[in-house]
Amino acid sequence: MFEKRLLTGLNGFNRFLHVLLALAMGVASVMVILDFGSSALSAWHGGNAAQGFFHALGSLFVLWTLSTLISAEITYVQTGRVYVRVFVEVAMISVIREMIIQPVQVITNTAQTGQVFNPLHYGLLLGGLLISGIVYRLVTTSPVGQENAPSLDDQA
Repeated sequence: MFEKRLLTGLNGFNRFLHVLLALAMGVASVMVILDFGSSALSAWHGGNAAQGFFHALGSLFVLWTLSTLISAEITYVQTGRVYVRVFVEVAMISVIREMIIQPVQVITNTAQTGQVFNPLHYGLLLGGLLISGIVYRLVTTSPVGQENAPSLDDQA
């Protein structure tokens, strides 16, 4: 009897936490959209559209990450499963964002900090993107269909 009440209480608390997570991600998405608009407008008025565009693009990659996580949260609430591909997608998005942002930061900060482009760092980013792309392909390719794709529940 005690275990049943404990599990019921923990299940309810877990649902409450997921509601909080969903609300927080929704608010964060709205804030990123506002940051994107603000960055784009300030870049346009400041006359440095190229630099502002890449900064705004970085904000959109954060929005893409939030969208992926919101989709995963929806799937979890509906099915109780979290798919491994979500984490691979977030990793890929983060590497792509860094690959776009890093050269722009070097160009804009060279005069101020003397920072130079590091081809080894960029090569490691490319390698990371290649590996995460291969992992994504392996995780999402299923001979029977997506319903049999690995999830975190399958790992336990």
